[in-house]
Amino acid sequence: MKASIHPKYETIKVTCSCGHSFETRSTLCHDLTVEVCAECHPFYTGKQKLVDTGGRVQKFRDRYKKREAERA
Repeated sequence: MKASIHPKYETIKVTCSCGHSFETRSTLCHDLTVEVCAECHPFYTGKQKLVDTGGRVQKFRDRYKKREAERA
């Protein structure tokens, strides 16, 4: 390999929103936060879990609730 052309490859800590954390190596060079990991993702856990980002489901329901009220 040529010297001085490759980025630094360091150990970083990845933390999930569920609280699980692990270490990996990356060129990112700073800690990383993720929303879903293998410990809480439905595919790996076998449990279905609704991941609502920013209340989108509630916004959708509120929007259609208003339309229902206008029709009545």
